[in-house]
Amino acid sequence: MRPHMSARLGGTLAALLLLGTAALGGSAAAAPPPAERSGQGVQADAATLARGAEVARSLGADSAGAYLDADSGDLVVTVTDKAAAAEARAAGVRAELVEHSAAELRSAMGAFEKRAKITGTSWGVDPATNQISVQADSTVSAAEYAKLKHVARSLDGAARVERIPGVFREEVIGGDAIYGGGYRCSAAFNVTKNNARYFLTAGHCTNAGSSWSASNGGPAIGTREGTSFPTNDYGIVRYTDGSTPAGTVNLYNGSSRDISGAADAVVGQAIQKSGSTTGLTSGEVTAVNVTVNYSDGPVYNMVRTTACSAGGDSGGAHFSGTTAYGIHSGSAGCTGSNGSAIHQPITEALDVYDVSVY
Repeated sequence: MRPHMSARLGGTLAALLLLGTAALGGSAAAAPPPAERSGQGVQADAATLARGAEVARSLGADSAGAYLDADSGDLVVTVTDKAAAAEARAAGVRAELVEHSAAELRSAMGAFEKRAKITGTSWGVDPATNQISVQADSTVSAAEYAKLKHVARSLDGAARVERIPGVFREEVIGGDAIYGGGYRCSAAFNVTKNNARYFLTAGHCTNAGSSWSASNGGPAIGTREGTSFPTNDYGIVRYTDGSTPAGTVNLYNGSSRDISGAADAVVGQAIQKSGSTTGLTSGEVTAVNVTVNYSDGPVYNMVRTTACSAGGDSGGAHFSGTTAYGIHSGSAGCTGSNGSAIHQPITEALDVYDVSVY
């Protein structure tokens, strides 16, 4: 694990608290309009995504989720009947009638959880195809892959299974102790509560050590105050060195980005990842409510993206524009510029620890 906060080393960790916002470029420009494309996912402002999430929630069982259309850039809310479609359109969003309800997709997830919970797999909801997207890494045997396919065939088209190269793992590296417990990780976001300052990172990082520093063998800058892994993958460290670091993210081009809010990611949106090994990479959200079966145990309610990452990026920031979306957990590696970076939704960690970005 390598908590790597490349912020100002002696007390500001601002550089590694990778939070970012709008575009996939390196400047601190405002978020582009929803229809603007980056080449990897649709650029969308947080207000647009929040509106879609609210509409989907208001429809309850009559919606199977929302996504951003890759061709038009439109926010689309999936619905299971014409009345719900009319309600969504009245709320100002595009509606699409789909076959599988949210309950059916949850049931499909449950089928894999009960019948094919195999290390080296992940599954999550893809509203754009109205299916559960199942991935199997290179450690999954032929017999296990056949089992996954068998479960999918029993679900009446509600799931699809694919092989991916690499191995799903928490991206940690032992030996080079930059933060704590003999591991190097990345910091995600600086957060605050009652004027106290903290940073969030991955729980599999904070599980490893209670004292954290900003340089190899350097003085402690913070102490762990909470950790959760597996099941979840988040942890929190309180600054104890008297510093008041900025709420920015390192863009790894000599500049940083202010983070002013947090939200849940939507399938189809463009996203960036900032981490201490691979720096700033870009991708697209491809599934939500994802279960990842790591060798140390499963984590739930994650988000899958196509951003590249590598060992040591654990705990880094997933963001778009000035909005924080997640804490980097792991991946199955990269093929060319296409990756499989997984993040823990930031909103859950903020709620659990009662902190906020700033």
